[in-house]
Parts: sequence; structure tokens; C-alpha cells
Amino acid sequence: MVTGTLPGFTRDSAGAALTDRGARVSGSVSKKTSFVVAGDNPGSKYDKAVALGVPILDADGFAVLLESGPEAALERRTPSVDSQP
Repeated sequence: MVTGTLPGFTRDSAGAALTDRGARVSGSVSKKTSFVVAGDNPGSKYDKAVALGVPILDADGFAVLLESGPEAALERRTPSVDSQP
């Protein structure tokens, strides 16, 4: 799930980069969502991810996800509700 604006990517190209690596990209957030990639101005999908406790990745975390995979990206997730991307 990608929400907000990521430097160097459109929402479609970010989704394509994920699917190229075997991810399934959804248009909505649920408790089954593995990650939410949140760029600038993420909106309500970010809020829902926080409420559900879904790991949130910023642009740097997204780069780690693409380069090193989900385990490495978990270490880069947004640490708290107060640190909106």
C-alpha cells in the first residue's frame, strides 16, 4: 500500500517497483497489510495504518524495502505515531 508523494516515484511506479519484487499492492489498509509506504501528505490511509498497528515506511524505508527486502525494511519503519513522514 502506497500513500502520499514519494520522491522519484509516481504512485503507479512505486506500486510497480513493489510488484516487480513479488509484493501484492492493495488500494486499502487492513490488519493483513504488511507495510504502508507513506510519503509526503499521506492522508487517511496513514491514519488507518497507525490505528491498526501496521508498519509504516517512509521514503528511506521504501528504498530499503526495494533494495534489501521486508526484514530489513522492518528495522526502518516509522517508530511512533508522533513521527509522521
